[in-house]
Parts: sequence; structure tokens; C-alpha cells
Amino acid sequence: MAATYYCADSENGHHIDDPSEDALFDLISELNNADNTFIVIQPDEDAPSWFASVAVLDEGGYEIVRRDSTRREHEVDTDSSIGRIANDLIIWLAARDFPERPRQTSPF
Repeated sequence: MAATYYCADSENGHHIDDPSEDALFDLISELNNADNTFIVIQPDEDAPSWFASVAVLDEGGYEIVRRDSTRREHEVDTDSSIGRIANDLIIWLAARDFPERPRQTSPF
């Protein structure tokens, strides 16, 4: 079964459909400088319009890239807190557009 919204893939081949914050935390925790240096999160489609990635830095910590071409967003940050990175990614991912997801409207 394909991902409903997005999937996460690590360099070592680990694949998770619609990862939770805990799953992202685990994937980031598994990153290393030898053979698993990054993860990519993006829609499970041929030409995704957005993606996020986390890569381990040689000097320690992580580089986080968030890019959404439909919104003209391109952010690059560094951080060393895996919990903060996973939480920030979940918040950013929740704001992406998904054709299958009904839009929430506010009466205000």
C-alpha cells in the first residue's frame, strides 16, 4: 500500500509510509557518517513539488532542508536536537497540501 500523504526514505534503504514524529525521531537517530547520512521526506509521487531532508554534518548535528516549490519556500537550518527536528518537521509536513485531504475551513 502506498503512502497516503508522504514517505520517508533513508540512505540505507529504510522506508516508512506516513511516518509519525516518533518514526522520524528514530530515522534521524539512526543517521551516521559512514553509510546512512541522510533521510528524505516527500510525497509518494513521481514529481513531488516539495521535500524535506535531514543530513548528518561532519562536525556534529544535522542540516535540515525544507523546500516547497509551490509556495516558493526554501529553508536550510542546522540543529543538534533530534526531538526538536522531528517536531519541527511534523509541523511543517502538516502544512503541506494534499489533494486527498479535505481542507479545513474556519468560520472566522
